[in-house]
Amino acid sequence: MTERFSRQSFLGKESDQILANSRACIIGVVDGGSHILQHLAHSGIGNFLVYDADRVEDSNLNRLVGASAKDAHGRTLKTAVAHRLIKRVNPGARIVRVSKQWQEDALPIRDCDIVFGCVDTYSAREQIEITCRRFLIPYIDIGMDVTECSTGYVISGQVILSMPGELCMRCLGFMNDKLLAEEAARYGAAGGRPQVIWPNGILASIAVGTFVQFVTPWHSDHHPVIYLEYDGNTQTVLPSNRLKYVTGKRCQHFSSATDLGDPFWPPSSKQE
Repeated sequence: MTERFSRQSFLGKESDQILANSRACIIGVVDGGSHILQHLAHSGIGNFLVYDADRVEDSNLNRLVGASAKDAHGRTLKTAVAHRLIKRVNPGARIVRVSKQWQEDALPIRDCDIVFGCVDTYSAREQIEITCRRFLIPYIDIGMDVTECSTGYVISGQVILSMPGELCMRCLGFMNDKLLAEEAARYGAAGGRPQVIWPNGILASIAVGTFVQFVTPWHSDHHPVIYLEYDGNTQTVLPSNRLKYVTGKRCQHFSSATDLGDPFWPPSSKQE
């Protein structure tokens, strides 16, 4: 255990090496994605795969950790901000930046130990989960939303672990065909989604903690099905009530030989 990580020695004797060797993929580096990058860098993750096709705008500065007004003025790539943020904390980190839609260059995901999805839509989440099941990689999804009610507005959010071989987001009731169809019908007309920095920070912290819990030996009480719901009006995070309806059930959506496993494994190349 190095001096740098001595305060997190409770994670286990070899935890610093485990984290240094881990490969984390983050899809979407605004909102919760930038928090996740920062948390992972401070925790000692040594390898990053970062996807985002966009550039920094003024409207990002209320929630993009590491970005500056200069970045917005110069239209800096969001992946460049992510690279700078990681390197400031961990200069030795190895970072692969993909400044386009992840679907255009998805093969590097095959080498990762975890995928964090920080995307806005159900369809994007479904595509990421399918890819992660194909590559047998755990997927942690986070997201927040703001809805209007009679007393003002309600902030809500979720953290979901989708583990290969376990219940998927459809099994958990978070996603279904009706939601996907309604979203497709609104495509192009939804406008900007409300976003603020503090819910994203809370959800990102839980997501990173979930990953660290699984890869380091700091305790043995792990659960392969995680669905946490955030209430931003009461500042509480609790297990979803939906979990009680799926206890003991098996995933029916990714159950055949064609749903799981990468037919092209092992990969031809590794991250540099």
